[in-house]
Amino acid sequence: MSRTIVISNQKGGVAKTTTCLSLGACLAEMQQNVLLIDLDPQAHLTISLGLNPERLRRAVDDVLLGYTSLISVSRESPVPSLDIVPASRMLTVLDKVLYGRPGYQFHLKKELEALGEELYNFILIDCPPSLGTLTLNGLVAADVLIIPVQCDYYAAQSLYHFIKMVRQVKEKMNPRLVYRVLVTMYDRRNKICRIIHEQMQRGLNNVLFDTVIEVDTRLRESPAFSQPVTLYAPSSRGSRQYRALARELMDNAG
Repeated sequence: MSRTIVISNQKGGVAKTTTCLSLGACLAEMQQNVLLIDLDPQAHLTISLGLNPERLRRAVDDVLLGYTSLISVSRESPVPSLDIVPASRMLTVLDKVLYGRPGYQFHLKKELEALGEELYNFILIDCPPSLGTLTLNGLVAADVLIIPVQCDYYAAQSLYHFIKMVRQVKEKMNPRLVYRVLVTMYDRRNKICRIIHEQMQRGLNNVLFDTVIEVDTRLRESPAFSQPVTLYAPSSRGSRQYRALARELMDNAG
């Protein structure tokens, strides 16, 4: 049975794309067939796997407009068992074009249903840092939402507002959606970082991942080499922690 996971947060710079790519690569290492879908107009996930958004003939925007299917747009990545549906810059326009179309928020869900559940064990969706039509398509299509968040004051405040909106989406459009919070870019040397993490552990205990992703320069370097961190630096702290996240996710798959 295929499981669809969306990675989203209204705040940028929280390792959203890094999490999508690294988690996808770790699941592929575990003999899972994984499809990444890039819904972010910045196309960072696409670029991180060596694809040029300016040179793509077909991309995810063509799928959302009904011109083609997910399988026809998907491409193999350098990682075995890891495919990607890339993004182009046209997504910036598409966010406005989709709005107002009947049932626009269900476009991606319908395409995933047409894809079937035999090809991929996991589908990971990278969303833009805003709650527009693209992110809404991801949330409506997903079984699980992973919210990456830093342990700083502003990020923590934004998190609670985002969770309120997610609950509205769950109530009105996707009752099966569950959300989990992932602490990223954690700096154990920073006192405020530790304090906010402790507050999250108390207030979000039932949805907070046990795994914490710490600051690691290898995670920042790997996209420049068109590789997930598991290929670029397989023994790095970032690789080990994202593998732990993948195991935690698999252990809770039921």
